[in-house]
Amino acid sequence: MNRDSLTVETPAGTVHATAGPRRGDAVVFELGGAMRGSVHVTGTHHPRHWDRFTAVRACLGPVNAYQTTAADDALPRLTRGHTGYRGSLTLYSDVVSRPEVSVYPMETAAGHEPSQKTTATLTAVLRACAEHVMQREDLPAILTASRQRDTPALLRFLDWSVTHHQAEAARLEAEARAARSARRVAVAAWWRAARWFTASPHPVLLVMLADHHGSLSRDVSVMEWLAPYCLTAAGREHDQAHRVRTEAACLRNQQLRWRTRDQNLVSSP
Repeated sequence: MNRDSLTVETPAGTVHATAGPRRGDAVVFELGGAMRGSVHVTGTHHPRHWDRFTAVRACLGPVNAYQTTAADDALPRLTRGHTGYRGSLTLYSDVVSRPEVSVYPMETAAGHEPSQKTTATLTAVLRACAEHVMQREDLPAILTASRQRDTPALLRFLDWSVTHHQAEAARLEAEARAARSARRVAVAAWWRAARWFTASPHPVLLVMLADHHGSLSRDVSVMEWLAPYCLTAAGREHDQAHRVRTEAACLRNQQLRWRTRDQNLVSSP
């Protein structure tokens, strides 16, 4: 299983990828044929669920691109070319267990966008390597090791995210209150101008009362729309904060179970 070889048909030609021995949470494929270099595949969380490690991520190069940067001369390249390429692909299952991919934009070592043909080649190789790891018998061990590796950094990010969503919700609620207050002021001003116009019609007053950019009527309309919009957006921010807080709590519970298990293993005779 450790030396499985893949044959991948790509727009640039046939690429051979050979999986080396698993390195903890990662499998590294050496490339041959139409490409040379390596692809690093590891477990990762589902793109829409931070606490569920059910996906795999394939990165161009010999290292996890989300943790460190591969040297330019270590990046994969087409056999007939001299340009190294960066990029990654995440493979996961949707709600009905169909495979889906999320592709991080490919680029050259110099930061340029590859041609469509080259992008298709890189994507095909990454996907083939990811699909192979997803089918491995030791996938559970890979995902567990990846979860243990990523959890501390994820928790720091999720804690920041909760604070960010709460702050955004507070800002939007304050903006809604300000909009309601501004609407009351605009309505009062509109009626005052209307009374003046009734008592003494004048074109300037008519302009103030008409519905156009900068008029009192437009100010009232905008404030009527803005307040509920901000409250709806604030509700979404509160929902996001709750979801992130729940996922962080799940990760912490998993972390506690690992530590308890490890302590029990150490103390066992």
